[in-house]
Amino acid sequence: MSILDKRAILPTLVPTSAVAIELGCGPRKRDAAALGIDALDFPGVDLVGDVFEVLRAFPAGSVARCSSSHFLEHVPDPGGLLDELARVMGQGAELRVTVPHFSNPYFHSDPTHQRSFGLYTLSYFAQDDLLRRKVPNYGRTPAFALESVRLGFDSPFPIRGLVRRFVGRFFNLATWLQEFHEENLCWLFPCYEIEFRLRRL
Repeated sequence: MSILDKRAILPTLVPTSAVAIELGCGPRKRDAAALGIDALDFPGVDLVGDVFEVLRAFPAGSVARCSSSHFLEHVPDPGGLLDELARVMGQGAELRVTVPHFSNPYFHSDPTHQRSFGLYTLSYFAQDDLLRRKVPNYGRTPAFALESVRLGFDSPFPIRGLVRRFVGRFFNLATWLQEFHEENLCWLFPCYEIEFRLRRL
């Protein structure tokens, strides 16, 4: 798949560019200042193409901020994507990733979802000093540090969504409450999504 660079941005990038990117932005970017990257040519997308090919066209260290919302679950190789992000993101750059939680009943309905995510998923790829349960890194040297994790409770049905958002605040008061929820309550009170915030080491 070739890259469609709609604003001729790629030739202008240098290692000190410090740009913001949004992966899988779809028809509307959440971060208006970011360069939108998507496989589909929507009006708000700046770079159309396979995410791996697009990122390979970026110079090392040229990205200061990267975000994605409900994108990473569509990627067949999230570890490979995080490796490529580590290359293009400069030291101290911020990475924000929002994905559906594995207990989200709607996650399983979407045939384009490649994998599920839980509270500890990105801890396998990052230095994690937040969560009590420790997971192996399988020989990987972490390129990111996990700074925060937030469980999102919601529903597409308004009244249920209001109740879930209200009660869900309790579980985000402390990481031990998040861990308690995932271990003991996630199938009784499902989580809608997880937001991870990481920093490039």
